[in-house]
Amino acid sequence: MFLSGFFLISTATISSDRGRIPVRLFENAGIGAVTLENRIIRSATFEGMCDAQGAPTDRYVNFYASLAKHHIGGIVTGFAFVNKDGRAMQPGQAGIDGNDKIPRFAELTKNVHRHGGIVFLQIAHAGRQTVPSATGGKVYGPSAKKSGYFTVKPSRLSLLQAESIINDFGRAAQRGREAGFDGVQVHAAHGYLIHQFLNPAVNDRSDAYGIDPHSGIGTEFLGRVLQCIRASCGSDYPVLVKISAGDEYHRGMKRPEFVNLIRFLDAQKVDAVEISWGTMDRPLNIFRGATVPVQAILDYNPVYHQHNGLLRMAWKIVALPVLKKSLKPFTPTYNLPFARLAREHTKVPLICVGGFRSGTEATGAVENDDIDFVSLCRPFLREPSLVLKWRQNRDYRSGCINCNRCAVMCDSGQPTRCYAQ
Repeated sequence: MFLSGFFLISTATISSDRGRIPVRLFENAGIGAVTLENRIIRSATFEGMCDAQGAPTDRYVNFYASLAKHHIGGIVTGFAFVNKDGRAMQPGQAGIDGNDKIPRFAELTKNVHRHGGIVFLQIAHAGRQTVPSATGGKVYGPSAKKSGYFTVKPSRLSLLQAESIINDFGRAAQRGREAGFDGVQVHAAHGYLIHQFLNPAVNDRSDAYGIDPHSGIGTEFLGRVLQCIRASCGSDYPVLVKISAGDEYHRGMKRPEFVNLIRFLDAQKVDAVEISWGTMDRPLNIFRGATVPVQAILDYNPVYHQHNGLLRMAWKIVALPVLKKSLKPFTPTYNLPFARLAREHTKVPLICVGGFRSGTEATGAVENDDIDFVSLCRPFLREPSLVLKWRQNRDYRSGCINCNRCAVMCDSGQPTRCYAQ
């Protein structure tokens, strides 16, 4: 830590040369009780590096140690399921559903801290966005409405089942603290269970966990999760929340609902909010990019997977054009307008992910006080040393070409990596 602190101070005292990042992006910044070396965060990115039970492998542990070497301000792990019913369909997902996994996660945090890094554990429940073969049983959701992508009709959670999952989140966070994580991030975005409770397009409940007629969203489940984590881990333990600012649903999260969600999180006094977009019903609209990796989709995606040559050709001719029409184009910093809107309604530290590729883009968002932290996923797969490159030249642009192959290959059973190198 002394060496990294010295490196930071030395950089901050150097006069601003042409191309050098201004100081603010690389100054110390706090999230709750934790101080980060800079304002750049590696956003949660699926790893595919855990064993069949969700326990970290050596490759998973070493992967995060490698990231920590490169002066990334804060690292958020890929989502870890809080119980087996909440497991996603991608093979190799991490799980924090049992005390037996604490020692392996502790190895990860020990190695990250040894390199001066800060690491948060993302905890999640997939809800209806999974399949029975992954959970080993039923698929559950706040309602019986099925996902258009996963097509499995979920079983509606009873009040007792919902409360049991709330406790699972609390226990998962407590395990994360025992394992040495610097905080947890509650995954309330991308159409997973908590987002399903929030979303009026999915949640049709009439009980305490239904949609509030005043705010237009269902915050009770998330509120109880946050309360349970605070009770389990203490008020000083950093709790971050990741949310989606919008989605493709006709009656889904629009501007008024997003603003009310920000106001709710402000009242909850969470330690930071990360702003993303979308659901897994249109996963490529979360990531966005220049191309659709058709071959990889047909080879590995469980929904579209086809061996039959005629069916593959038919999919390309009939389904692919429809899919392409539904995709949003990649544009730089595409979630930043939502962060600016959020800033009008909260002083909670804001993290924005989506479309940051150059140092100029990152520093502009931070210097203008639009956000407190810049968050990136795919660029760190290609260039773990991106932060150091931005230190040297604000105009440097990540080599990530937004091809989306890394995202599609999450279904393949192979560890996540950049395929464009």
